Amino acid sequence: MGLFDKFKNVFSKKEIGEVESYEKGLEKTRNEFVSKLNLLNSKYKKVSNEYFDELEEILIMADIGVNTVMDFVDRLKRRVKKENIIDSKDLLEIIVDEMFIIYVNNDVIVNKINYSSQGPTVILFVGVNGVGKTTTIGKLAYKLVNEGKKVLMVAGDTFRAGAIEQINEWGERTGCRVVSSTSQDPSSVIFDGINIANEENYDVVLVDTAGRLQNKDNLMKELEKINRVIGKIIPGAPHETLLVVDATTGQNGISQAKSFKEITDITGIVLTKLDGTAKGGIVLAIKESVGIPVKYVGLGEQKEDLRVFDIEKYIYGLFKELDENE
Repeated sequence: MGLFDKFKNVFSKKEIGEVESYEKGLEKTRNEFVSKLNLLNSKYKKVSNEYFDELEEILIMADIGVNTVMDFVDRLKRRVKKENIIDSKDLLEIIVDEMFIIYVNNDVIVNKINYSSQGPTVILFVGVNGVGKTTTIGKLAYKLVNEGKKVLMVAGDTFRAGAIEQINEWGERTGCRVVSSTSQDPSSVIFDGINIANEENYDVVLVDTAGRLQNKDNLMKELEKINRVIGKIIPGAPHETLLVVDATTGQNGISQAKSFKEITDITGIVLTKLDGTAKGGIVLAIKESVGIPVKYVGLGEQKEDLRVFDIEKYIYGLFKELDENE
């Protein structure tokens, strides 16, 4: 079918490692998703209402989300009618094409970090407990250090037991300085960290925060105070506020994203543990549900397994075996 020829031509030799990470990281989702698509196409040689009903179920099981799936299938039906598609095999390329369209949604997708042109770039990390915020900070620090940047980590999670020890471990592993405090006030340690970054010419500051969402009012006030403290020292900062979501929690992760969007300005999403779920469709669902781009994905447990999100590599990793099975 030649479904992925355009991908293979787009990916440069430098990107092969990342492409392979997506292939490996999306293996669970691909095995589940592609096998069901192949069975569906074997069962129905021609496109029919029954075909679409079963396709809806497959897409929902991949955690793409009911509303997204309904919209997606409606778009497929319109294209089938307009382009007079009869053979179900001919619909596969349309499915891939529409997944691009539904993610992009006429937006300019910015998956890069908004680096400050002057002074340190401040990246604030938010999210509930257990999603992998501190680990993500460590992995991003490793990535940035390898890119030649001077990175400071700030232990702004003064609530969780073991949080400071964990970020200190990542400091040792990456060779980055960590600013921490015995104070229970996160704004105080963040104030110290931003001042140090400013005075000592750091390129990037990665700020950890406490992961509680039970009391939205308290969290909103805390984040407002943190933002004020950062902005007083470095006008315009934080330059990014990244919400960390555990991909294995599925639709619960989308609920978290909606809640955090209500209380602070989220500029991007980090989806962790994408390799640990067979429901990798959450990438599409979360973008459609909250309108915030995915900027990084966790595709493994190693420190180099945090990758800048790329929709083309994602689609390739998701559908690769369809091409091989043709």
